[in-house]
Amino acid sequence: MKIKTLIVDDEELARSILREYLKSCPDIEVAGEFEDGFSALKAIRELKPDLVFLDVQMPKLNGFEVLELLDDMPGIVFTTAYDQYALKAFEINAVDYLLKPFSEERFRKAVGKAAGRLQAYKKAGFAGLKKHIEKTSGIISRVVVKNKGEIRVIPVPEIIFIEALDDYVMIFTNSGKFLKQKTLKHFEEHLPKDDFIRVHRSFIIRTDQLIRLEPYGKNSWIAVLKGSCKVSVSRSGYTLLKDILDI
Repeated sequence: MKIKTLIVDDEELARSILREYLKSCPDIEVAGEFEDGFSALKAIRELKPDLVFLDVQMPKLNGFEVLELLDDMPGIVFTTAYDQYALKAFEINAVDYLLKPFSEERFRKAVGKAAGRLQAYKKAGFAGLKKHIEKTSGIISRVVVKNKGEIRVIPVPEIIFIEALDDYVMIFTNSGKFLKQKTLKHFEEHLPKDDFIRVHRSFIIRTDQLIRLEPYGKNSWIAVLKGSCKVSVSRSGYTLLKDILDI
């Protein structure tokens, strides 16, 4: 049985090189080519490929965001011109990565590795992806969510506050609220420290949305945010917010 494969890259030259190299691989069937993250995500869900050659830097959604939104993950060979992404590729259990420009010999090595470990990869790869995303270092500038079957990209400056819901969070913005399978700790670690504060075990707020604090029982408070939103504030959260409000 042939390995059903997709090519995803925003550069036509890169796609044409992969097409040419794949002509000499009789065990691989190219089921489609795509040049942006949104169309790639839709195709992976519908076509259910065994293997995807996936560019990292793309418009709309990048390669890592595409994988984050998948429920089932195919084998992945990352193609990238950015060496800094190579380590990330292995951390999320990619089959391999190809650093552009790559030779046909290097390409064949990646294909051989993919053919030999696809089954093992499918069992472990998705778990590895989730683990990687939780540990991804760096400050985020946007959050990608699935909303009623559609993909929405939320710029971080649009977030008012985030509420923990077990293994999920609810992200509140001026344009609505959005559920995301991610921990509050993840956002605490990766949102800009100057703009967001965790004020309670269940809440992170954007500091410029804070209007005032109101007492609520013993050693607890309510933060009143713009738009009439209210969230609980713990004793430690109150200590952090006192400096912002200068009280």
